Amino acid sequence: MPVWLREHSWRQTLTAVYLSLPLRGARATPANIFCSERYLKVSIPPFLFEAVLYAPIDDTSSTAKIGNGNIFFTLYKKEPAMWDSLTLANAGKEKLQYLRENAVLKAQEKAKEETEAKKISKQEHKKYALEATMKVEEAERKRIEELKEKERQKVTKELEFWKNQQKDADKYESIQKKGELHQEIEPLKERQNEKMNKTRIPDEGTSKIRLKSTKGRGSCSIFSQNLKEEQLPAPRAAATIKVNFTPRVFPTALRESRVAEEEEWLHKQAEARRRINSDLTELEDLKEEEKNPDWLKDKGNKMFAMGNYLGAVNAYNLAVRLNDKLPLLYLNRAACHLKLRNLHKAIEDSSKALELLTPPVPDNENARVKAHVRRGTAFCQLELYTEGLQDYEAALKIDPKNKNIEKDAEKIQHLIQEIMQSS
Repeated sequence: MPVWLREHSWRQTLTAVYLSLPLRGARATPANIFCSERYLKVSIPPFLFEAVLYAPIDDTSSTAKIGNGNIFFTLYKKEPAMWDSLTLANAGKEKLQYLRENAVLKAQEKAKEETEAKKISKQEHKKYALEATMKVEEAERKRIEELKEKERQKVTKELEFWKNQQKDADKYESIQKKGELHQEIEPLKERQNEKMNKTRIPDEGTSKIRLKSTKGRGSCSIFSQNLKEEQLPAPRAAATIKVNFTPRVFPTALRESRVAEEEEWLHKQAEARRRINSDLTELEDLKEEEKNPDWLKDKGNKMFAMGNYLGAVNAYNLAVRLNDKLPLLYLNRAACHLKLRNLHKAIEDSSKALELLTPPVPDNENARVKAHVRRGTAFCQLELYTEGLQDYEAALKIDPKNKNIEKDAEKIQHLIQEIMQSS
């Protein structure tokens, strides 16, 4: 037989009813609570609490908090009015049974509708992810085709240029051959002229002069090629010149680089390699790019944009294992946990990001604002409005011109005031 919980206290306003139910040492979970428009039930064997409410409530916005040995219900009325009592008085057993059965049927229909809605939403997400993947693949295919076309045009131009060079070289060789033939014909003509002069009867003096001159011309024409070859210097001896370059990890020259940033990057890469080598048995199946935290961060960002929050969390988890000093990894993972309703993990990642974003400088203002807002959102969804308001106020101090943060902070503050007044 169940033990009925008769002890409870309640109070009301025009819009809400506040009910406190002691648990008597029992341990309750949300699965032990059932609430509909007119019916409220708490079943913690062997204890049982059941109430047919005086008037309908908004069961979607109503809440229940478990703690300090009590369950504190906040039931929002559908119509503002003061109730004469918490439960419906002077109601027969048939009416009470009808209200119970009707509440259970409505709850089953609502659960069925939510399941169908989740199924449709999941199908739509899969469809959207497939379309997005197809678009990315199509864009990648077009990019590769464009690169191939550019490369083909480049090779065609180089081939045309080489053909033109070959034509010019052939022309130059033909011109040189013609010049050599002309040089060979000239001495033959001179020799014919000498023979013609010898057949004549010249004076003794003039003949001697002419013979001397012809001998000189003939000697120059016959031995000119040999003289030119003798005047050319000897070819240089072959040798090998060794050129040594300063070893560089980066493709840019040292004078064009920023040494401090490069050393920091190399230190991070060495740390990442050390982590990989220490856990090589588990990460040996990964590709080279998958062992780069920056590549994993970009992969997680793309998955987040497509709505694949669980895949994005896995990418950020692996990136954090490789390098746990990058605040953006924790900040982005906190956004994924907010989407997945992992509120405590979102608070942890936001807090870790704020620890790494020190000292506060103008370059990391945007990241610090996001970290405070995401942690504040997680606190508010856990109904820890005071802590959430503190984070929103901290974000507003960093970026006082942000109207959205200012409006959210005012809403949270107004909600806290309502709760204080009602209590």
